[in-house]
Amino acid sequence: MHADEADIDEELVRRLVGARFPEWAALPVELVESAGTSHAMYRLGADLVVRLPRRAGDVDEVRREHHWLLRLAAALPVPVPAPLGMGAPGEGYPYPWSVFRWLDGETPAVGRPLAEPALFAKDMAEFLTALRAVDTSGAPVSYRGEPLASRDANTRAAIAGLRGDVDGDAVTAAWDAALGAAAWQGPGVWLHGDLQPGNVLLDGGRLSAVIDFECMGTGDPAADLIAAWYLMDATARRAFRAALGPATDDAMWARGRGWALSIALDELAYYRETNPRMAGTARHVIGQLTSG
Repeated sequence: MHADEADIDEELVRRLVGARFPEWAALPVELVESAGTSHAMYRLGADLVVRLPRRAGDVDEVRREHHWLLRLAAALPVPVPAPLGMGAPGEGYPYPWSVFRWLDGETPAVGRPLAEPALFAKDMAEFLTALRAVDTSGAPVSYRGEPLASRDANTRAAIAGLRGDVDGDAVTAAWDAALGAAAWQGPGVWLHGDLQPGNVLLDGGRLSAVIDFECMGTGDPAADLIAAWYLMDATARRAFRAALGPATDDAMWARGRGWALSIALDELAYYRETNPRMAGTARHVIGQLTSG
């Protein structure tokens, strides 16, 4: 997916684990098929997973997760990944890496109706409400914590590059409408930053875990409203907004639409040739946001 991506395979993971965590050296290693773009993941036995950054730019997230995830976990209503150990560069691999507890569950299928749309929407609203309430003292700013307007130039460049692939006029109109919303004036709150299908787990149609916190930090709470278009249909979106309550006003909802559109356009522009699942998700989101 990336020109500067490290070479990672099962044999490398076995060597890294054996050198750093000999107590786990005999456990089987198996690639986790995922649309994820920043980390490669390998099951380690039945209960563990190894996450390895693909590029140098993804390394800071390793240390951030180890520092903050256990603190966040205590305040959240569903499980999040628990870091069990950090590995050092070695065996020809240049970055630190992590071992986490494996969390069971199914990821939602893009475009397929949820089994329990209203309950899932309620679960997601409760997760975000709890996350936003966590003390932000010392917290980092999310790289999606900037004002929406700061994404204008890159978003318009993505639209221009996707002419013929998306309805440029409809997408531009949707983006202009989002930019017209009032900016966030409050202090930054905790964000997950990337509530996409690959980053949530379901059990019986209900939210059972939230994973992949590499984008976490503080910022405008509208950034996490991308869940409404990445994870939900129109029925679930209505229930989600109602469950979030009056703090999610028209301006915040409009900024959330803008965040979802900007992220999806960037993903489609970058991954349309290298990651079909990510590109397919992005197309679905763009369609949701430009169809009314």
